[in-house]
Amino acid sequence: MPLLSTATGPVFYTLTGPATAPVLVFSNSLGTDHTMWDAQLPALTAHFQVLRYDTRGHGQSAVTPGPYSAELLGRDVLALLDALQLERVHFCGISLGGIIGQWLGIYAPERLNKLILSNTAAKIGNAEGWNARIQQVEQEGLDALAEATIGRWFTPEFQQTQPTEVQRILQSFQRTSPIGYVACCAAVRDADFWQDVRRISAPTYIFAGTEDPVTTVKDGEYLAQHIPNAHLLPLRAAHLANIEAAPAFNAAVRRFLHF
Repeated sequence: MPLLSTATGPVFYTLTGPATAPVLVFSNSLGTDHTMWDAQLPALTAHFQVLRYDTRGHGQSAVTPGPYSAELLGRDVLALLDALQLERVHFCGISLGGIIGQWLGIYAPERLNKLILSNTAAKIGNAEGWNARIQQVEQEGLDALAEATIGRWFTPEFQQTQPTEVQRILQSFQRTSPIGYVACCAAVRDADFWQDVRRISAPTYIFAGTEDPVTTVKDGEYLAQHIPNAHLLPLRAAHLANIEAAPAFNAAVRRFLHF
């Protein structure tokens, strides 16, 4: 599992699947790492090279001084693609990864075949809320957010029936660098694509969780209405729909990408 050296530090990635297959990039949510996509591998690696990476400030990638921006995180993806000599890819991002996906769709359309945006929005939350979260993490650390975060990420039913999976994801959250987390909070806070999503030309598939308190079905509907070639699929899930509704999520991805 290699580390790509860049001018601003290492980017951790893993590439799984047939060497001649199309490449599908997965971009993680705020406070997780590349392993949040484990439930997608069995369904997709027969047909795709699955490229997972840790967003800057997360997992084993570089933790550089913040604040970060959507542009910085998007350019990290372009640097990774360039290093791996990948001209065009499918891209799937969730939450923060969906912000990165929107930036790529707007500013680097020539690098995308198809775009998947899950549990994200043209603008997530407001500056007041993000600034309060940043301040809390700086003063109290990430443990202070753990209970509320799990409540946003998974429905009570999933927490009760899949405690091992919930614990696995919680542990990845607890391993996240507070510095990297706060820097990425700033990137989400400052990202505002209300107008620019109209410029996304890649065919786009949007997932929204019907129980998601962070990025709602209404947020997904806005993206579907304003991205020219987009389709929305609501899933019964909270914020991490790729985990909570993995079978439906995987089946829809395969349909969208024609496998």
